[in-house]
Amino acid sequence: MEVVKKFIHSMHGPTGQCPHPRVLPNLVAVCLAAIYSCYEEFINSRDNSPSLKEIRNGCQQPCDRKPNLPLRLLHTSPDLVSQEATLNESRLKSVIVTSNEIHVEVERNNTANQKMTANAGNDSEPNLIDCLMVSPTCSTMTIELSAQADRILGCYVEILKMLSDYDDWRPALASLLQPIPFPKEALAHEKFTKELKYVIQRFAEDPRQEVHSCLLSVRAGKDGWFQLYSPGGVACDDDGELFANMVHILMGSCYKTKKFLLSLAENKLGPCMLLALRGNQTMVEILCLMLEYNIIDNKDTQLQIISTLESTDVGKKMYEQLCDRQRELKELQRKGGPTRLTLPSKSTDADLARLLSSGSFGNLENLSLAFTNVTSACAEHLIKLPSLKQLNLWSTQFGDAGLRLLSEHLTMLKVLNLCETPVTDAGLLALSSMKSLCSLNMNSTKLSADTYEDLKAKLPNLKDVDVRYTEAW
Repeated sequence: MEVVKKFIHSMHGPTGQCPHPRVLPNLVAVCLAAIYSCYEEFINSRDNSPSLKEIRNGCQQPCDRKPNLPLRLLHTSPDLVSQEATLNESRLKSVIVTSNEIHVEVERNNTANQKMTANAGNDSEPNLIDCLMVSPTCSTMTIELSAQADRILGCYVEILKMLSDYDDWRPALASLLQPIPFPKEALAHEKFTKELKYVIQRFAEDPRQEVHSCLLSVRAGKDGWFQLYSPGGVACDDDGELFANMVHILMGSCYKTKKFLLSLAENKLGPCMLLALRGNQTMVEILCLMLEYNIIDNKDTQLQIISTLESTDVGKKMYEQLCDRQRELKELQRKGGPTRLTLPSKSTDADLARLLSSGSFGNLENLSLAFTNVTSACAEHLIKLPSLKQLNLWSTQFGDAGLRLLSEHLTMLKVLNLCETPVTDAGLLALSSMKSLCSLNMNSTKLSADTYEDLKAKLPNLKDVDVRYTEAW
């Protein structure tokens, strides 16, 4: 491994930035092919090679389907010797598949088969987690690699770990691994996921959004590393420590949104409450935000969350702060106060928060923060203004994270000025949910032509648009 480490270092070069853009993709491609080859015999075996759709539909023996012909890196003999036990509906069945590289023992039981039958009518391609949890060929398998395959697997996973240690390579590596390019058999292999966990941890520790955002799925309906290493996921081997770290880094960037919280409430509320009960500060904050944003509708669940928060010192403190904010919010939203408000130039997020906590602003319709020093952090105060219809953020440091939050809460906003702000397509695309917008100034922003066309198509009331000094101009 010292030789491998020196080789990787020589490929990167002695400087902090690798001068060769093709080195990393080539190294990753070799690693993926090598890791695949360790499981190749099992993947190509007749008894264990159903597609994801066949697994969902209950097909266990696709005899008439020819196996794929992937790149062979390791195998010296393609012959595969397999033994299959006689199927018996009333007792446990097992299939033994052996080769020169891999030994697999698969146990199938009636309960698993019933799950497969229940889903037989579903023609949609199952997601990865469903596949691993539903399929007996993955969820109950025990994989034992030969000494040679074990060494090879360990070597190439170690290379991926080395690659993740380079700061300049980490963004591209995260992007390459985001679609989860490993076979499902590898993801069901405890040793593989345990070793790969180091790479995922490196992504979760990186403060750059382009890195840690790759923990989430590449598109809606697909699972990502966040799901795999969450409690209940096939790769989770701890009590939720990595899950808490991933949530913490995602919440700290631009994912502090209703959509993200709703996803956690629907799929991971139990683990969140358990970790909060153990004093995890990130999870305590998550539960408080769920209450503050009215994510939880069920009254019993709300009371259970409150009980969880009050069971620890950190939870009790944060819940008391939440109650204080709720009382202030009621006062803020009480009818009265000005309809128009302009903050002095150079005002900060703290100045805005101090002003809004000083009285009632339930009538405030027009707010100008132009030429102030406010950032995306002030969005959590802006979303509390129930009557706000016009917002001027000209020449501020308000960015994408703030836009995402505004788009979920200020759906009645009609006029928005983002001229000379650091917003990009990532945040501007979120504005497509603000159907009431009729005037939008994106002058001198990083707006692209494609995003502009997308916004025009999704905002039917948009009449007045300024895109000067942008790519869309």
